[in-house]
Amino acid sequence: MSKKIAIFPGSFDPFTIGHESVITRAMPLFDEIIVAIGTNTNKQAYFSMEQRMQMIREVFSDNEQVKVESYKGLTVEFCRQKGARYLLRGLRTAADFEYERAIAQTNKAMYPELESVFLLTLPEHNHITSTIIRDIIRLGGDASQFVPKAIDLTKYARHG
Repeated sequence: MSKKIAIFPGSFDPFTIGHESVITRAMPLFDEIIVAIGTNTNKQAYFSMEQRMQMIREVFSDNEQVKVESYKGLTVEFCRQKGARYLLRGLRTAADFEYERAIAQTNKAMYPELESVFLLTLPEHNHITSTIIRDIIRLGGDASQFVPKAIDLTKYARHG
């Protein structure tokens, strides 16, 4: 039986407790979950790729089932490259579903063996987005309650 590998793609700028929850809840479903940090040409990252990778590695440092990698290009091609047959996504809202469904159907056309797996965000995490958390950080607020406990944002803070 082949290994069940899932790719959890995103920019993770920064990685939130919502992201952590989706991965933790998906772990019983897969043999390996690759948190894949993509380079989004439409977004200017606040944290560097290295910082984002380090943050996620800190969260899952005791778990060999979760890997962290970066990639460029199409997510579906990264999945094919890694032999992943599952694409993991978290859904907060109906709008998320409509957006993700269109992507999933396109991915399926490009890579028929790929199944998209959607997990609903826990209700207490519905309001958490990386964009909002980034704004809190950028404006000097305390965002620690919105990121996993293993992440010490002061190590990554920008000054000036």
